[in-house]
Amino acid sequence: MQVSIACTEQNLRSRSSEDRLCGPRPGPGGGNGGPVGGGHANPPGGGGSGPKARAALVPRPPAPAGSLRESTGRGTGMKYRNLGKSGLRVSCLGLGTWVTFGSQISDETAEDVLTVAYEHGVNLFDTAEVYAAGKAERTLGNILKSKRWRRSSYVITTKIFWGGQAETERGLSRKHIIEGLQGSLERLQLGYVDIVFANRSDPSSPMEEIVRAMTYVINQGLALYWGTSRWGAAEIMEAYSMARQFNLIPPVCEQAEHRLFQREKGEMQLPELYHKIGVGSVTWSPLACGLITSKYEGRVPETGRATIKGYQWLKDKVQSEGGKKQPQAKVMDLLPMAHQLGCTVAQLAIAWCLRSEGVSSVLLGVSSAAQLLEHLGALQVLSQLTPQTVMEIDGLLGNKPPSKK
Repeated sequence: MQVSIACTEQNLRSRSSEDRLCGPRPGPGGGNGGPVGGGHANPPGGGGSGPKARAALVPRPPAPAGSLRESTGRGTGMKYRNLGKSGLRVSCLGLGTWVTFGSQISDETAEDVLTVAYEHGVNLFDTAEVYAAGKAERTLGNILKSKRWRRSSYVITTKIFWGGQAETERGLSRKHIIEGLQGSLERLQLGYVDIVFANRSDPSSPMEEIVRAMTYVINQGLALYWGTSRWGAAEIMEAYSMARQFNLIPPVCEQAEHRLFQREKGEMQLPELYHKIGVGSVTWSPLACGLITSKYEGRVPETGRATIKGYQWLKDKVQSEGGKKQPQAKVMDLLPMAHQLGCTVAQLAIAWCLRSEGVSSVLLGVSSAAQLLEHLGALQVLSQLTPQTVMEIDGLLGNKPPSKK
């Protein structure tokens, strides 16, 4: 079995500019281009959890109770993009399980978040063998089993690298790729995942071994596509070249960290990979674990993600001098623009990530259904990000990567 990801003019023409930018279209119930929340900005860092706040952020009501709610986009406002230059269609906003399905969130809250996401058109759910030591995959699998949604209506991705304490339970050897994926499938209670990601590069494993192992799991039906996560552009090109040389299956996507204050890879490397070899991108951490909401303000709250075990790096980042000056000082500069657009800084930051070329989906990390609803409001902000607005944002940030030209 061989998957060809060709960069042809036909592929480029078939993906319209509106689809790439994920801009909302007017629906039967009314227009979509107005300010989020009826023109009134929500307080930074909080989208409100009451019924009025939910209705303002997501104006399209869900389907009536008892009907089959599918991730089709009809009546939800969600837009879908191809995963890179493959034929797989994913929602331009996906749900990551790093936070939602971790040890700090109850199973009931996790189910609520997943249900709200699915009913609002999200069809991409991302997890990893390392999240909460496997609990995230087990929780996700239990919810999917209880919901009994059609397997063909959603996309599950997982990442392989950190699987256990033993030397053979981590890395990207053929042994761990195959056994690690089998373990993920058992926890997810699924026969296959749609995409398996190689979670960070592994210099100790030859590139040919990695590509052959990924080709094997696809040929065996354990996964439908494979991608990379936190790889450099040169490593992705090497994997692609290896696949072409030995008639193997190349990666279709890179998972990369991308946001207002981390731009170089997302704006200089990934678009080039998209045009040259058809590798798209699924980006994560658009809000820097909550830093781009102005809620931290240079301190670590008693109840926050920075206090959770394993998030010491976030706590250090918040309390460092660099963390206090950037991005938090810059976030305050964005408040007037967010107010002008009638949205929160979080919604503005997510919409800004969605406008990047070659981005197939932006993964959201939320701890409640109310927070998810606020973030989904970024879809309506996207249509307001005109070239002039983007130039103003670049001027405020002062960190636009230099053009190669």
